[in-house]
Amino acid sequence: MIGRLFRAHGEFCASHPWEVIVAMLTITACMLTVDTSSSTLDTSNGLSSATATAAAAAAAAAGATATSTVTPNGPAAPPPIIASGPQSASSSRHRPCHGWSQSCDDLEAEYNAADVILMTIVRCTAVLYCYYQFCKLHRQGSTYVLGIAGLFTVFSSFIFTTAIMKFLGSDLSDLKDALFFLLLVIDLSNSGRLAQLALSGSSQTEVTQNLARGLELLGPTISLDTIVGALLVGVGTLSGVQRLELLCMFGVLSVLVNYVVFMTFYPACLSLIFDLSRNGIDMSAVQERAKGSSLLKSLTEEEQKANPVLQRVKLIMSTGLMIVHIYSRIVFSSSDYDAVDKTLSPTLNLNVSNNRTDSGEITDIIIKWLTMSADHIVICIVLIALVVKFFCFDNRDPLQEQLRQSTTAKASQTTPLEDEKRETRSKQLVAVRTPRFTIEEQSSANAATQTELVCMRQRLVAPPTRPPRPLQECLELLNGTDDEADSAAGPNALSDEEVIAIVNAGGTHCPLYKIESVLADPERGIRIRRQIIASRAQMPMERMDMLPYQHFDYRRVMNACCENVLGYVPIPVGFAGPLLLDGEKHYVPMATTEGALVASTNRGCKALSVRGVRSVVEDVGMTRAPCVRFPSVARASEAKKWIEKDANYQQVKTEFDSTSRFGRLKECQIAMDGPQLYIRFVALTGDAMGMNMVSKGAEMALRCIKRQFHDMQIISLSGNFCCDKKPAAINWIKGRGKRVVAECTIPAATLRTVLKTDAKTLVECNKLKNMSGSAMAGTIGGNNAHAANMVTAVFLATGQDPAQNVTSSNCSTAMECWTDNNEDLYMTCTMPSLEVGTVGGGTGLPGQGACLDMLGLRGAHATQPGDNAKKLAQIVCATVMAGELSLMAALVNSDLVKSHMRHNR
Repeated sequence: MIGRLFRAHGEFCASHPWEVIVAMLTITACMLTVDTSSSTLDTSNGLSSATATAAAAAAAAAGATATSTVTPNGPAAPPPIIASGPQSASSSRHRPCHGWSQSCDDLEAEYNAADVILMTIVRCTAVLYCYYQFCKLHRQGSTYVLGIAGLFTVFSSFIFTTAIMKFLGSDLSDLKDALFFLLLVIDLSNSGRLAQLALSGSSQTEVTQNLARGLELLGPTISLDTIVGALLVGVGTLSGVQRLELLCMFGVLSVLVNYVVFMTFYPACLSLIFDLSRNGIDMSAVQERAKGSSLLKSLTEEEQKANPVLQRVKLIMSTGLMIVHIYSRIVFSSSDYDAVDKTLSPTLNLNVSNNRTDSGEITDIIIKWLTMSADHIVICIVLIALVVKFFCFDNRDPLQEQLRQSTTAKASQTTPLEDEKRETRSKQLVAVRTPRFTIEEQSSANAATQTELVCMRQRLVAPPTRPPRPLQECLELLNGTDDEADSAAGPNALSDEEVIAIVNAGGTHCPLYKIESVLADPERGIRIRRQIIASRAQMPMERMDMLPYQHFDYRRVMNACCENVLGYVPIPVGFAGPLLLDGEKHYVPMATTEGALVASTNRGCKALSVRGVRSVVEDVGMTRAPCVRFPSVARASEAKKWIEKDANYQQVKTEFDSTSRFGRLKECQIAMDGPQLYIRFVALTGDAMGMNMVSKGAEMALRCIKRQFHDMQIISLSGNFCCDKKPAAINWIKGRGKRVVAECTIPAATLRTVLKTDAKTLVECNKLKNMSGSAMAGTIGGNNAHAANMVTAVFLATGQDPAQNVTSSNCSTAMECWTDNNEDLYMTCTMPSLEVGTVGGGTGLPGQGACLDMLGLRGAHATQPGDNAKKLAQIVCATVMAGELSLMAALVNSDLVKSHMRHNR
């Protein structure tokens, strides 16, 4: 309930940024223009005469008592010591400032030495704390996050300063302490998290949702922390010590102002900054930095969920503190405090009078200098030291430093000509170096030259290496503990050359195929493997460097997608669309290196979307067909009949289904060849393509059958009766994966304007090419123009198994003149064996997952398992239809060669 309230509040602030900001600025302006002097004067005037009369009477009585007091036994007793002048003013300041309603106007302006030391420590702590927080934001690599956090700090300080000056009646001498208390309570980590959430949004709607989600997660915890902090610091206002009370008031007000600004002005400011910057600034780089930072990756609901034990402790603490405040401020009346003051004042005055000593002129000058300037000098020294440290040490580019060290180390061993070459190459490297804080993309006239310079830069800036140690010593270090505190042991203590020596030595210490797991660093392991393979293949390292390998999340690759990784091959990805399918528009991603393919498919989408494509899909099921052998044909026939009985089939199905949450056996298709049986298990697999799922279930089903037929011999888990990744009539006839049929009617006007042809011409070409020509070639499932082109392009873009385009490309393309007017074209595409999935395999890679996000099909369906995979199959079939239509039109117009010469040379 509380989380939903904070979410609604966040949505309001993010969706109405101008209103919230104007409201905050208006409130601030009102506080600046409030005149508190008139009300104070009116209140004082009503009591002025009575107060003056009472004061005069009290003074007369005190004077008479002081001069005429007589003891019973003799002369008058000495008058009581009453401080006058400065002493009297000093004594009056010992009256405590109870609560927020009473002001401490008589606070002594000058500090003593203890005040100077204490406040200097507080100020230095505040400065160091702010420096620490800004360094944390600086390491995230986003100028926007740093700037927004700074804006938050400045505005909070302004609001706080205004509140101090107007409501507490403080002067500028008090603000120098109050602002430092504000710096101590501001938590820039939460503001940084919220800023990163805003910058990670790709649209204004997404920014609003991200901010609402952030306040939903952070709001309850921050609210409780604010209550506890205000109550805890507020206890100091009950101490009776004026200086402590004033500082505690500053602290409480700092906590409250920081909370109000964070919950109102800050999210509105973030939303407004994104809205204004969206059109004028390239936000993609900013979003990439925000997404790549560790804070954004770790901001999940589980990690941000508050510890229930800690929450209970905070609630109990806040309840207790609230009782203390109520008891102290309400139960005791002001008369009680007056009685206490009357009792303590003479003692305090006496102590003050006795403790005052006359100081020499030199001592007075030193104390005055200390109280007025020493704390300022210390703060200035701290600030200057932090600025020097940041710009001279923290902000130094490690790349340039390593390059400088490498050049210096080798300077004594090089000739003047080599020095000149190295200087030229260093200047080239500096030219391609991307600044640490920038959102502009670096342009280059020659991409190949830029890539070579970057590769050369990577090799040049490597730190100087020491001579490799003996192999035995390296093995001992490798087998040591890899502790961060102990850098002398483990793989991190070995250089790349030493790791290469261990790999080349053979053995089981560090095999070539598992360098990543041994080093616990995938990118470094791949870099070393590349060096080894380039050496063994006698390939120049400059050529190997053309294959990229950096900036990739290999955790999603290991034990999932690829082994012996050397890098990755970037493939251009285009889109075709919008494609109107079953009333919805889709932009279809296509990864290909064949020019004109995406353009041709896009033209087909334009023609099909005039009236839209309609489709139906059936989940035929994924298949796996083991081959088993029996001693005789009779025994094989007996086993076939046993499996086909309903009771026995249910037993086999139970064993099969027990291996997966989603895999469900649909039927068994059994073929007999002599004493061999080919048992084709057909199963539904949800949103996964399902090959591994069906294989695991088939293995368990064979164990069940073998318990009934002990003489059965399992020849192979796959007997090619499946049939996977090979042209096969069984898949064409019975289907495999998803069976999709799509249809569309293209108007005659669209045929003329978009495709530059007519229906009769296309129908005749389809009949002679796709039907008769395919029959002459003896193709199986090849009654189409080029279905494999679109299938493979979409498969590569969305993380499907590219090899399954063999079966998935089975397609029958049919065309005929529409019977109503004989001028429109009626077209269908039937694809009986589309093998697709939206979970597992390559769909988990970042790029492929992004392409699935374009279609709205990433991951499993939330309520109906399998619907996402079905929808993907329908999109693939409709995309094939678009490509078929466009190519057929190009063929009849003799545009094929011309378009390929323009797009695919």
